[in-house]
This record gives sequence, structure tokens and C-alpha cells, in this order.
Amino acid sequence: PSLSLPPQQRATAPGKVLRFLGADPGAEAHSTAATPWGPPEARGSPRGPVSAPPHGAPRGPGAARCGGRGGRSLQEPAEPGGDERGPGVAGEVRVSRRRWVVLLLFSSYSLCNAFQWIQYGSISNVFMRFYGVSAFAIDWLSMCYMLTYIPLLFPVAWLLDRRGLRLIALTGSALNALGAWVICSLAQVFILGMPSCIASVWFGSREVSTACSIAVFGNQLGIALGFLVPPVLVPNVENVEKLAYHISIMFFMTAGVATALFILVVIVFKEKPPYPPSQAQALIQSRPTVEYSYVQSILRLLRNTSFVLLMVTYGLNTGCFYSLSTLLNRMVIHHYPGEEVNAGRIGLTLVLSGMAGALISGLWLDRTKTYKQTTLVVYIMSLVGMIVYTFTLSLGHLWVVFVTAGVLGFFMTGYLPLGFEFAAELTYPESEGTSSGLLNVSAQIFGIAFTISQGQIMDRYGTKAGNLFLCSFLLLGTIMTAFIKADLRRQQANVESERTVSKSPSIPVAHLLLAQDNPQPPSLLGMGLSLSEVQL
Repeated sequence: PSLSLPPQQRATAPGKVLRFLGADPGAEAHSTAATPWGPPEARGSPRGPVSAPPHGAPRGPGAARCGGRGGRSLQEPAEPGGDERGPGVAGEVRVSRRRWVVLLLFSSYSLCNAFQWIQYGSISNVFMRFYGVSAFAIDWLSMCYMLTYIPLLFPVAWLLDRRGLRLIALTGSALNALGAWVICSLAQVFILGMPSCIASVWFGSREVSTACSIAVFGNQLGIALGFLVPPVLVPNVENVEKLAYHISIMFFMTAGVATALFILVVIVFKEKPPYPPSQAQALIQSRPTVEYSYVQSILRLLRNTSFVLLMVTYGLNTGCFYSLSTLLNRMVIHHYPGEEVNAGRIGLTLVLSGMAGALISGLWLDRTKTYKQTTLVVYIMSLVGMIVYTFTLSLGHLWVVFVTAGVLGFFMTGYLPLGFEFAAELTYPESEGTSSGLLNVSAQIFGIAFTISQGQIMDRYGTKAGNLFLCSFLLLGTIMTAFIKADLRRQQANVESERTVSKSPSIPVAHLLLAQDNPQPPSLLGMGLSLSEVQL
């Protein structure tokens, strides 16, 4: 930007540079006409760094959406600290130092929301006595989360795609804080579909699966605390006034935490990093807004056979987890009366081991990219774990239940981020918010159906019959998973971009302009190009 050229050279330089770089100068001029910074000669070319907008400047309509649809991202000179650079066809790639703060903040308010989901079910017998209602009524305090998600997913996914991460994060955390005082199931719609989207927008290709696992990790930690804390804060005392006091303490603590997290989201959470963190994300951000349609995106997803299979199998596995979590207190109390606190600890074991499984799965995927194989193995082990848990629950030894619940949770809960990441691979370049939202809709539908059905089966035929009911659907999901085709589109986009960069290294246009008075510019000696060949 500091270069000064005579007017006649400034008028002709951009087109010549674009022709040298193999682009159509007319098309580029048309595509960048709406950029809000700099004169025409300072605007971007599709193959190399020309000039950058001011830090934090808007990147075009829709560039901040999940998946970055919309305006073109321009480049700046590299600075120390970026670990995934590459002057690829879609712009400079660099990860942001803020990404871990954003991820931690999202995980925190997701944790708070998940805690509120399970806090009633983990001490269902206490709430049944306090409110004088049936077990089925308490189960609906969990199922209302699932029911709310189904009709609201599509408008919220549309908002995520059109308005971006920050608006959804603000709305989700605000509803979560408000929900802690009034009703919190609405907030879940703005939370569950975010992990893969945050991972794609903020993290590089070597971190994206780990980041998605950590984002899901927060939600699972909230469920774990929802099993652990309520039995401690709300003991099963006979005095109703003391019981009401303990319940109010738990509710006010939750509301205070949720409100503090909302304030932090307002202050800290940003829409997107200044630069795309991966080549795949950079390519998505280079797509004009007019090329993208939310309705067409959903139709394309539903025509993707592999994704539809994954959507069903994800729903079956996660629906089993929702049902098991909701009814766990009833199962344990049935076989071990008076063990409310240990029932909560078993739930804690189930989820904590699943968090370890989720983290290990994310690290494994970042290293190997074996999405299909890993998903299938984890699904098979979830089935095995459920069968073992079913036949050991009634043995009369609590330590055995702890062990089997831990093994089951490691694989069943560890499957959740695998589904998100596998879906992102199968559906690239569609919005991660839309694909993960459809996965969650499937999970909520199966979760409601399984919770109601298993509860009724347990009441009539016992806990073993109810758990065998879940085992049959896990077996079906395992068979269907084997037929999913491993079409890793996002990974392929990253590989192809890296090949393009290695075969056609871009030349900074500023270097070409500096060469105007030098008969043989030093920066071009290695390429054997003369001044006439670069048309300056």
C-alpha cells in the first residue's frame, strides 16, 4: 500500500499482474468491486497476496458465517505464530491465538446447559416426592429439551448460516442464563449444533477434530456434573421445607453461573478469526454469497446417501445415551435402594469416561483421518458395552456397575464428536451447522422415542428388558454404519489445495511492483523470469 506509481502505471498494473497469475482481470475486478477498503489496484487476486484490509475489517456479506460463505478473504504478510500458512488459491491460512479462549467459553456455557438438562433426572425420586408427580412427568423435564430442539433446529441453523457464530453464541448463552431463571430448553437449540462449526471456523486441519471433541467435552462435563452435584446439594430428606431450601440453592447457583457466562460471551466471543485457519475453510470463504442457498443445502444433504445413513446411526446411538442417562437413577434405585448418591456417581463415571473417549477419538482422527474405521469400531464397542452393562446391573455389586458403566460410556459418549466430524467430512463444503443440526434432530427424535419406550418396558418387564431394547437398536446402527461410504471431501479439499500451492507457488504482487525499475528482479532470478515476462 505504501508504493507510489505514476497514474498510468497504477491504472494498468492490476490487470497485467492478474494475467501473469493466470486469472481473468475482468472477472476479478467484478468480484471485488464491493470491497470496502482501498483503491482497485490494492484489491486481491485469487492466487497470491496483494494487500489486506485493515485488521477486523468486514470481509464481504456472509463471510463470517459458519463455513464462511460470502465475501473473499484477502491476505496480509505472514507474522510469527501462525502454524499453518500457505499462500493457496483462496488466501493466506493462519490460526488465531484467540481460538482456545472461544472454544473454552463455548464449552463452559454448553456445560451449564447440559447440567440443567439432567439435574432433575439424576434425583428423580426426590423430585417425584417433592412435586407429587409420576416418574414419567419427571422424565419429561429431560425430554422437553429433545422435543424443543426438533422444530427449532431449522430456523436456528438458518440463522447460524446467515448471521454467523457470534449471534448464535450470544442468543444461546442469553437463553441459557434466562432459562436458569425461567426455562432453559430453548438454549439447547443454539448450542448443540455449534461444536463442528466452531472447530471448522477457528481451527486448522491438524486441530479440527480435537477442537470438536473439546467442544462436545464441555456438554458432557455438564451432564457429568448434573449426575454428581444434585444428589449432594439436594439430599433425600423427609422435611419438605428443608428439601425446598436445598432445591432453591441449587437453582440459584446455576442461574448465577449461567448469567456470568453470558456476560463473558458478550465480551470475549468473536465471529471469526482474521484469517481462515485451513485451506478448506479458505476455499469456502472465497465462494460468493449468491451461490449458496440454505434450502438447497438441506436438499443436497438429504440426497447424500452416506450422510443419511450417518444421520440415522448417530440418532440411534445418541438416542440410546439420552434414554440411558434419563432413566439411570430409576435403574440403580430399583436394584440398589437408597443409593441416590451412588446412582449420581455411576452417571458421573459414565460421562467422564466418555469425555476421555471423545478426547482420544479426536486426537486419533487428527493424526490418522480414519473416520469410517474409527466410527465403526467405536459403534461395535458401544454395543458390546451395553450388552455387558445389561447383564451385570442386577448382580448386586455396585463396583461392577461402576466398571461396566465406565466402559460403556467410554465408547457410547466418545462416539458423539466422531459423528459431528464424520458428517463434516461427508458433506463438505455444506455448512457444518446444518449437518450437525440434522444429526441432533435425529438424536432428539430417537431420544424421545427410546426414553418413553424404555421407561414403559422397565415398568412392565424390568430393567433388563428395557436395556435389551436399546441393545437391539445399537446392533441395527452398527450394521448400518458398515454401509457408510468414507467420502472424505473436506480432507480431499485440503490435500488438493496443498498440491496446488506446491505446484504453483504464488509471487507476492508487491514484489512484482517493486521490480518496475530493476531489469532482473532478484526475487524472480530463481524462476528465470525477465521483466517483460511479468508484464510490468
